Amino acid sequence: MLELKVDLNERSYPIFIGEHLLSDKGRLKQYVGQSRPVIVTNTTIAPLYLDSLLAIFDAQKPLHFVIPDGEQYKSLEWFEKISAFLLEHNCGRDTCLIALGGGVVGDLTGFVAACYQRGVPFIQIPTTLLSQVDSSVGGKTAVNHPLGKNMIGAFYQPKAVFIDTKTLSTLPAREFAAGMAEVIKYALIYDASFLDTLTEQHPQLSALDAESLQQVIYKCCAIKAEIVAKDETEAGLRALLNLGHTFGHAIEAQMGYGNWLHGEAVAAGMMIAANLAYQRGALSAADVEKIRRVIALYQLPTEAPSEMTAAQFLQHMRKDKKNKQGKIRFILPTQLGQCALVDDVSDETVVTLIGR
Repeated sequence: MLELKVDLNERSYPIFIGEHLLSDKGRLKQYVGQSRPVIVTNTTIAPLYLDSLLAIFDAQKPLHFVIPDGEQYKSLEWFEKISAFLLEHNCGRDTCLIALGGGVVGDLTGFVAACYQRGVPFIQIPTTLLSQVDSSVGGKTAVNHPLGKNMIGAFYQPKAVFIDTKTLSTLPAREFAAGMAEVIKYALIYDASFLDTLTEQHPQLSALDAESLQQVIYKCCAIKAEIVAKDETEAGLRALLNLGHTFGHAIEAQMGYGNWLHGEAVAAGMMIAANLAYQRGALSAADVEKIRRVIALYQLPTEAPSEMTAAQFLQHMRKDKKNKQGKIRFILPTQLGQCALVDDVSDETVVTLIGR
């Protein structure tokens, strides 16, 4: 098992990465405490892993709440339903919520934890690659709104993150690929050599080789933990983790949440950002092609939806959380392994870039 820490002083917490962590009774109980926990999961994960988790806390008579599976359920409606469930069962401030699932479950559960009785403890047990390398770490919690993704939320850190890589054995290939988009993102913002590693280890990672997966997940979590420790609330440095997301969130909102998976939209968004960086002279044609090859290698889209116009991109990007003083701000590569936040991209440039 690998372990690292998100260093936030009194709110620091560990990340555990390994196989069979869902059966690590002693460690899980240590972070849940003595009160009755509430497990939040979804209809896909519940038949696979819920019983195992319930058995660990059997004497504490845990409660569980199951939401439908899909990005469209990361909403205020389901935030309210979970909150009502906690109230109906007289859950107090010592109730620990456990998020068992992917990014939707983790973000939604974390937001409920941040708000219920002004804050209750919660634990992340991410079961998708995307949530293991990204969304379960760092304390971003939110729900979507029809007018924008993750626009209603809070920064609220978990007590611990348990990443059981065995859960990836039941992950559909498309979901695994979506998670690799976030892995590729870390290479582009922080470590160019990691891009070569992802190319070289494609056979092992695609075959879910345990050691390769653990090392890749550890590297991504370590990068994110370092960035979050320096900039928890995204005042500056942490914004770089949004590479591909400005364009990607626009794709998700326009195409309908869940029609394009988050990672798929981010992959296309990273390619658009790379092309924009090329236009600005920051990347070479060879750099852009290297990015395209690794994204395509993991069966991810390298172009925006053909039916989506520049006007639609701009409409959604004007609601992006990074914007200041009415300016759309973009995360763009300055070279492989480094990115910067820029705010001098004109609407005309975006129209030319999208080409329709």
